[in-house]
Amino acid sequence: MYPEIMVIPMREELTRAGISEARTAAEVDAALAQPGTTMLVVNSICGCAAGKMRPGVRMAMQHGIKPDHAVTVFAGQDRDATEKARGYFGGHPPTSPAIAILRDGQLVYLMQRSAIETSTAPAIAQELARAFDTYCVKASA
Repeated sequence: MYPEIMVIPMREELTRAGISEARTAAEVDAALAQPGTTMLVVNSICGCAAGKMRPGVRMAMQHGIKPDHAVTVFAGQDRDATEKARGYFGGHPPTSPAIAILRDGQLVYLMQRSAIETSTAPAIAQELARAFDTYCVKASA
């Protein structure tokens, strides 16, 4: 694990964008127990998280349609929270960074490290906006 002082700016890059932080397994469960859609971001200290994933997520959060909730865990720092979060990924291998969308606690979308590291931040934002449009639109009455 890295000294906490080193990861504070990496945590704050997402929390300043309105994404709540879950640092324990119980906080992950509580976040994903909320009804509706939740974006779950597995943050990381790696370069592709810094240069691609976090900026892409921040840009995507400016889109008109967004998940009802957004939460992040930090891989390598908050191990129990990260392990619990990955448990919601339906048997997909663990990667960090990763971005998931869950509806009522069920995985409907997952962008893993392989897609993140081969994309640009604007491309990630565009793909997330597409996913928001697909999975996060409120049903009409």
